[in-house]
Amino acid sequence: MTLNQQRKLKTILTGLFAWTIALVLFFPIFWMFITSFKTELQAISIPPTLFFEPNLDNFRVVQERSDYIQHAWNSVVTSFGSTILALIIAIPAAYSMAFFPGKRTKDILLWMLSTKMLPAVGVLVPIYILCRDYGLLDTKTALVIIFTLMNLPIIVWMLFSYFKDLPKEILEAARMDGATPWDEVVKVVLPLSVGAISSTALLSIVLCWNEAFWSLNLTASDAAPLTAMIASYSSPEGLFWAKLSAASTLACAPIVIFGWFCQKQLVQGLTFGAVK
Repeated sequence: MTLNQQRKLKTILTGLFAWTIALVLFFPIFWMFITSFKTELQAISIPPTLFFEPNLDNFRVVQERSDYIQHAWNSVVTSFGSTILALIIAIPAAYSMAFFPGKRTKDILLWMLSTKMLPAVGVLVPIYILCRDYGLLDTKTALVIIFTLMNLPIIVWMLFSYFKDLPKEILEAARMDGATPWDEVVKVVLPLSVGAISSTALLSIVLCWNEAFWSLNLTASDAAPLTAMIASYSSPEGLFWAKLSAASTLACAPIVIFGWFCQKQLVQGLTFGAVK
């Protein structure tokens, strides 16, 4: 076998492997989508019903029972609100650690990252009590604060990784022209980092949108996002698979479409610092 043939075979095998992984990952989403158009009997039939007459009854039931628009609005407010708040905190923090590092900068970064290793259930009780005492249960404010703190270490790390690769000569030139630290951030760092900040914001939005643990434990009805709406279709009587699939499809659709159009920025955000 010649070298060119070996390269072609390697390319074909790599492509087949990638497509296999993609299909395996996509299949649950596809099955959820088609199940949402079945009746409850068709959804639980064995063997599975592959050919059926689609209907929209499940989507109508979901809207009538759960008020999809309200849950979707709660998800939008909490996801975007927490992302904006986290960026307001993370940008100055990442800037200071990237351009004015101290002896403990690495330790602080590692400590921030280590907080992600703590199981959320380990701090559920104290956070629940704080929210109860301050009247924040079942409010979007509580979720915004929790989501901000939850994603802040990741956002700081991603922005720090990008900021430290910016040419320091540019900042030195700005300082020689009399720029203050505020001017450096606003007029130099931010314009050069629009892509990085956008990628980080997109990733944060996706993480907040998919967060279920805190949504289920801190909300009931008024501030419940889409993840809580999905969980409401699990009852002591069992799972209503068709309605559950319809609710899941409605919950996933906005963020899947959003991620599809922004996939380039998401990939860029996930690979900061991977290639030098």
